[in-house]
Amino acid sequence: MPTSQPAPPAPRLDYAGLYRDGPRLEVDTRREGDSLRFYLRLPAPARLGPGHALQLTAWPSYEAKVPLWQDSIPRRQQHPRPEADATRLSFCVAAARLPRGSVLELRTSPADAKEDYQELTTTAWLRLTDAILTRPFVLIDSLGRPLLRRYVQAGEAFGVDRYGLYQPVRWKRYAVNPVAALPPMSRPNATSGGPAVLPVLDSATTRPGEPLRLDEPGLYSLRVGGAGVGGAGPLAVMVAENEYPALTTAAELIEPLRYLTTSEERQRLTNAADPKRAVDKFWLDIAQGNQTLGKELIRRYYGRVTAANRLFAAHKAGWLTDRGLLYVVLGPPPSVRRLFNGEERWFYSEGGVNGGPITYTFRPRPSTFAPDYYELVRRPEYELLWYAAVEKWRTPPTALTGPNVPRAR
Repeated sequence: MPTSQPAPPAPRLDYAGLYRDGPRLEVDTRREGDSLRFYLRLPAPARLGPGHALQLTAWPSYEAKVPLWQDSIPRRQQHPRPEADATRLSFCVAAARLPRGSVLELRTSPADAKEDYQELTTTAWLRLTDAILTRPFVLIDSLGRPLLRRYVQAGEAFGVDRYGLYQPVRWKRYAVNPVAALPPMSRPNATSGGPAVLPVLDSATTRPGEPLRLDEPGLYSLRVGGAGVGGAGPLAVMVAENEYPALTTAAELIEPLRYLTTSEERQRLTNAADPKRAVDKFWLDIAQGNQTLGKELIRRYYGRVTAANRLFAAHKAGWLTDRGLLYVVLGPPPSVRRLFNGEERWFYSEGGVNGGPITYTFRPRPSTFAPDYYELVRRPEYELLWYAAVEKWRTPPTALTGPNVPRAR
């Protein structure tokens, strides 16, 4: 890697673009001796080469004005592997240059000093935690390519690619009861994260290099080798049912309606002779028989649920998380700030008091099973605003208008 170059002070960044639904720059890492290897997947059309350098910038924090260093990865060190809909890259960075707690920006397009918007197809950010800096293995798909996600479908074949000697993989499945996020006005003590120790349902060890196929949905941890091998702890993986993150069954369509409906309404849908048809009728009734409006409501609501599943999957489905709650009901945040202490603030220009702006704050609550989990700071003053946002989904004249209804993005 060439000598670091000084960089000009950065504008205040808006991270909202990273929460749009669509193809994105995906990243994973693996520790290899005194280096950290990066695996990238750039969606097509991947622009690399003159004018579109692969640039890395290390920052002390998300709000830092001056970076620690900035470098470009030469083309010859990127090891590109073209695919039908993407290009994969792989390169190493000396671990000594990656301080714990700092954040790394990866960008494949020139940074524009006049534009602070983050484009999801060309930009990714990575907080350099101990787990990221020490984990000596990466999850791979059935073709041996980095998986670049922390969830798999039940029965999906995947593997573990460890740096150095092959080691057995030990997995455990835990007893978890996924609970949906509570409304923003709920009492803070009502949002307990659950027990500190999860009961183990079952466990097993696979031979080195043997593919994994976990048939029971749930929360798993994977450990390669013995405890503490290479300084790495377990990696949490969510095993999901059916076609996750997509919704394919009646139950998967009914459950996310808990943000808009009563338990009695959902029970009637579940008990219907044809639950899927009952869900269609639910939306058609909201649209007062207008099939075009009903189909649009279905497309947008469940489109948000699917996007939340991709974006916020943790120890439970993405739509069940606090960020998933707001994403589904209020839509992708128009503006997002990340603070030096790790907090995220989502700004909506409408939906507050008298239709004015409103801000929601999320605080990081990382754990072994959910290292990227964020918890909403709940406030009683959100109550009337939240009920108004929900009502907009249930009221035909405003179902596709107003501050909190999803606009096409």
